[in-house]
Amino acid sequence: MIETVFHTDDLPPGERADAFVEQLSRSHAPVDMAGRPGAGFLASQRIIELGRVAVVPATMDAFVIRRTPRLIRRSDPESYHLSLITRGTVGLSLGGRDTLHGPGQLRTNDSSHPLEIRLGTRGERIEAVSVDVPRSALPLPADAARRVIGRPLDGRGGVGALFAAFLTGLAAGSASYTAADVPRLETVLTDLLATVLAHELDALDALPPETRGHTLNLRVRAFIHQHLGDPDLTPGRVADAHHISVSRLHRVFRERERPEGSPGTVMAYVRAERLERARRELADPALGGRPVHEIARRWGFAHPSAFARAFRAAYGVTARDYRMRAVEAGREG
Repeated sequence: MIETVFHTDDLPPGERADAFVEQLSRSHAPVDMAGRPGAGFLASQRIIELGRVAVVPATMDAFVIRRTPRLIRRSDPESYHLSLITRGTVGLSLGGRDTLHGPGQLRTNDSSHPLEIRLGTRGERIEAVSVDVPRSALPLPADAARRVIGRPLDGRGGVGALFAAFLTGLAAGSASYTAADVPRLETVLTDLLATVLAHELDALDALPPETRGHTLNLRVRAFIHQHLGDPDLTPGRVADAHHISVSRLHRVFRERERPEGSPGTVMAYVRAERLERARRELADPALGGRPVHEIARRWGFAHPSAFARAFRAAYGVTARDYRMRAVEAGREG
């Protein structure tokens, strides 16, 4: 995985805005400024390359950029761009329509169409995580994608929230990924983006079966994470929540590509995730006064003896001994 960093901190104030516009032109598509920002302008950007896809966390002071017909003729990467706004407001003028995007919303555009982006409509600093995907890489028909590009999309609920969580998690954890992870991450990201766009059009049937399968797998896992503390979490309940049969649920878990060594059945995955959450809390000094059985119950283990057996089988030590060792290691550190 290739990751590069750009920031304006070390540049003379008068050169910062021009340098950032040049950086945006390299990392996304050629743009220019509409007016100049304040003298103290600051911006930064990380570019995380995942094969044909780029994930770009960025912060910037308020300013306005444009992509004109002349710039499009000069260079067009023929890509879709999506930004998850995490701080501030962003205005977009595209195709004769003006839209406003705030925190938790997803802003989209196509590199082949002129636009104006007003970053920080109230003069505030902007934070966002964006992704650029070549049109040829998106598993969604181009005519369908064109009908939704430019609309404000919600990143706070449903499949939009799933996409937003995956995108921000990927940006935050990029240091832990290796080159071997890149193909899987690229596939998941493009499948989720295609699903977000298709869902907005109520056109999920336009997606390839493989894409629908990947997205269903991620939705199932997100549901499990949200309900780990419920001792009644069962394959039947997970299947009902997604309007599928239990047999299909097991098939989705079995057939979807998984990181090496991850549990292959629904309940094995549930148990492993519960144990991992409990293990983290046992190692947390701030929770040292909380009884082991309370931590176990918090993560869905109704019977202390069952938790004790499962923890020892997973980690080769009792929960109490693990906690004591973690405390001692913390003192020595």
